[in-house]
Amino acid sequence: MKLYTISRKQFLPISLNEAWAFFSTPRNLAKITPAEMGFHILYVSGGEKTYAGQIIRYKVQVFPGIKMHWVTEITHVNEPFYFVDEQRFGPYALWHHQHRFKEVPGGVEMVDEVNYAIPLGLLGRFANALFVGREVNRIFDYRFKILEEYFKKK
Repeated sequence: MKLYTISRKQFLPISLNEAWAFFSTPRNLAKITPAEMGFHILYVSGGEKTYAGQIIRYKVQVFPGIKMHWVTEITHVNEPFYFVDEQRFGPYALWHHQHRFKEVPGGVEMVDEVNYAIPLGLLGRFANALFVGREVNRIFDYRFKILEEYFKKK
């Protein structure tokens, strides 16, 4: 299984507590996901406060006309510095997403690091080279832009 990694670092002109409040609220994920993905949360266990063991179930369009259920678990939480979500069921063979926050002069440095793998061996590698890798990068490029605009207004 081939493992792929993407990482994004972004400065946000907000406090560490504001960053934590926004990013650790599962319902805010829809605000930073491209609309054409049809992202819809179906279930959040234990309420809106992120905690280790929390399960989030949602539906997302992975290709035009193809919607999938995706289940993630919040596996690690160290408030307000980081949390990790991992796919339990969904389109990837592996999805491990670290959200890290560090207070810096004038705001917060946020780092998204995703390690993922595609199922289907060589066919999965081919799919990643053709479109999956570009799509994952496009989603995080979109997030970067939306977050820049969203927190500029604050």
